Amino acid sequence: MNLVTAHDYAWIRTSPLFRQMTQSGYTLTLIQGRTPREVLRAMEAEPCGRGEGTAGLVEADEAHRAEEGHDYWDESYVAGAFSVPGENGDWTLVLGFDGGLGIAASCVETLSRGGRVVAHSTNGGKPIHLFHWFEDGDLRTTFEGPSARDGSTPDELIPLLREVGFPLTSEGEHDESAPDVDRKAAVLALAERLTGVRVTDSLLQDATYELGLVPEQPAEEWTGVVIDITDAHGERLYREWTYEEIAAASDRARTEADAPVVINYNQPLATDRSDHETGE
Repeated sequence: MNLVTAHDYAWIRTSPLFRQMTQSGYTLTLIQGRTPREVLRAMEAEPCGRGEGTAGLVEADEAHRAEEGHDYWDESYVAGAFSVPGENGDWTLVLGFDGGLGIAASCVETLSRGGRVVAHSTNGGKPIHLFHWFEDGDLRTTFEGPSARDGSTPDELIPLLREVGFPLTSEGEHDESAPDVDRKAAVLALAERLTGVRVTDSLLQDATYELGLVPEQPAEEWTGVVIDITDAHGERLYREWTYEEIAAASDRARTEADAPVVINYNQPLATDRSDHETGE
């Protein structure tokens, strides 16, 4: 039985590689039963040779971004994939310094059919740390903070979350009495529990990566905005607006802003009335 915990991933805090990953933003995805070439093909990545270790991957990605005419806002990137043994056979590990964008959801759903996909990412900014577990085309559990889970089975991983070190109660709420934990280390431990793949500094640095240039994903049409914030005292603010509500509010604001300003010159200004009343 795999009893790995966050403690087994304490190395990430002294790893120059992991520091680079979190600073620039990354996505690390583990796909069951698919070869690296199958995965890159599903990602619609243009093959661009091999890279020796993360140094080769970074070099290829930086060369792509430095190309003449490359748009600063272009979100295409070079991903690297290699095969690694895990639970019930081989898995493909995909690493991309993609700013935490992650593989497109539709692609991950396809790749997880008949198997499992586990991914975690950091956007390198705020930062935002995300975790996703797909099973047979279904997003089972996803979260940024482990006490605010989503997916078709958001509570299924509660026992594992607690075992790897997340401070949660048996109901999956934040446990104030439990010791705090390095959440990124705990996520790596959780990923290993679900895949059987032990990620190490040397595994990432020494692998030979199949490289692929992943195209920029088209922007998805949005249907609404949700604000869901829980403060340090456990008070939750939840508001949801549909696209139609936001559009109507924008139209009202635009109409008010464009409305002519009416000034009535026959009415004395407030200061004049004040002066008259005081006899000045």
